[in-house]
Amino acid sequence: MSASFRRGVRLAIDWGDARIGVAACDPHGTLAYPLTTVRAGAGEIDQLAAVVADYDPIEVLVGWPRSLSGGEGPAAAKARERAERLAEVIGAPVRLVDERLTTVTASQRLREGGKRAKEQRELIDAAAAVAILEQALAFEQSQEKPAGELVSAPGGPVTNGPDLPGDAGQERPRQT
Repeated sequence: MSASFRRGVRLAIDWGDARIGVAACDPHGTLAYPLTTVRAGAGEIDQLAAVVADYDPIEVLVGWPRSLSGGEGPAAAKARERAERLAEVIGAPVRLVDERLTTVTASQRLREGGKRAKEQRELIDAAAAVAILEQALAFEQSQEKPAGELVSAPGGPVTNGPDLPGDAGQERPRQT
């Protein structure tokens, strides 16, 4: 592990329209594991904020479903809006992290573990959150910088990360 790897627990969120999967990692970034699944809808932000408060992470990573070409369609815009709503109520930085193919990866892992499609339904979101977190940890360990786009930082500006395709690392005004 590189000397610049930040120590601390991280949480990852795979935000679906029906369920929201949540995963965490140990402070060394060695092991990512599923935590819980929250029902999407009324009260989702409060429930997620409670999970964040329980774990006191150094950051929260929200899956960002960009298109395969890297563009931001309606699903990615919705993820950004949800991440911004969460950022308003928690005290940890929130980052959008590319989640392309994480659900596919999670489904393959569950299938390899003997779970049929029907059994996967309740597990897939938290398993996808694990895949999001594993990708972000691998990126930070290899690139020596955090993965994704910073949505919020307590007391700091909202910026685009220079590590994303097409981003120039310029500040982006907060939308109200």
